[in-house]
This record gives sequence, C-alpha cells and structure tokens, in this order.
Amino acid sequence: MAKTLVMEHPLIQHKIGIIRRKSTSSKEFRELVSEVSMFMAYEATRELKLADVEIETPITKTIVKELAGKKMAVVPILRAGLGMVEGMLTMVPAAKVGHIGLYRDPETLKPVEYYCKLPADCGEREVFVTDPMLATGGSAVAAITMLKEKGVKNIHFMCILAAPEGVKALSEAHPDVDIYIGALDDHLNDHGYIVPGLGDAGDRIFGTK
Repeated sequence: MAKTLVMEHPLIQHKIGIIRRKSTSSKEFRELVSEVSMFMAYEATRELKLADVEIETPITKTIVKELAGKKMAVVPILRAGLGMVEGMLTMVPAAKVGHIGLYRDPETLKPVEYYCKLPADCGEREVFVTDPMLATGGSAVAAITMLKEKGVKNIHFMCILAAPEGVKALSEAHPDVDIYIGALDDHLNDHGYIVPGLGDAGDRIFGTK
C-alpha cells in the first residue's frame, strides 16, 4: 500500500522556511534545495530492502547489511527537478540518473513528453522521481505514466512543496506510488501557483525570469 508522507524533521522545515523567502538568492536557493533533498532522501529511503553479505573486517569475517538488488535511480522532471538530484546523490552516490522532459500543450493543456533518457536497468531499480513543486499534479502524473509504460515498477515521488490538489490528483492516478513531501501548503491560486509557496522553482534555481 502506497503512502503519502509529509516530512516533519526540524531541519527540513527550517530550510524550507528560508527557501520560501523572496529575499533568498539563487545561490542560496540552489544550495538549500539540495540540502533539503538530501535530508528527504534519508527519510524516503528508510524502507529500501537490505541483503546479508559476508565481509572480512580487520578482526574476523562477519555478516553485514547492504542495499539489495540494483538499488536506486533518480529521475528529475526537467528542469526544476534537476535541483534535487545532487542532494540525493550525496546520500546514495551509486544511484543512476535518468531525465524526463515535459511541456504543456497550449491547446489541450496536457503534458507532452519531449525528452526521456533512463538507465537501461531502470525497471529493476527503486526509482525516485523528483520535482520541487507538486501543484496541479499534471506533470508528475504524466511522468510516472511514462515510466510505467517503459517498464518501471517501483516508483516513488519526491517534492519540496505540494498543494492538496496535486496530492489528490497524483494519488488517484497512481495509487501505488509513495509520495514524499517537504511541506504541504494550503491551495493553488488562479494561476496554478502553490500558496503560500515559493514562486517558480525553476526560475529561482537557475536565476531566470
């Protein structure tokens, strides 16, 4: 059964509070997004499967725990999702990285794939899809649908901020996907922005307007 988890860790909440500030520079914003992603990865990987492995210490042979199977892959939704990758790789350096690019069709308003490159063995990995914002949920739903169509089975979604509307849309479309949220905000405004939110995550990460 998939779960939705809002992170309550004090360090995560403190750093998200700084991220929200209008006065936070792009440099600080990037660094904090990476740090929050690192802390969230620690929590989100709590249930990864372990296997017993025999090793030799300087004293004797013993059995230790190691991550089982093909381990992890991180798949950011371009472009803002890129900001979360470095923090996750700090925690799991052996993880492979894929990329999904989407744009919204101006007529249908539906997300359209323009780029997708995944590790060849992605279907055997625990895949963490990253996007700082879960607003309407359209991009997340579309990205996860694409991953499933390409044979990916074990999918988790990580975002820094979420609106209730996005959580509902993603949960209903993909009830088998765990959702990890840094902070759950109040609602979406008429322009589809999360309130109180932090503005456009992509613009703030990359210093664009």
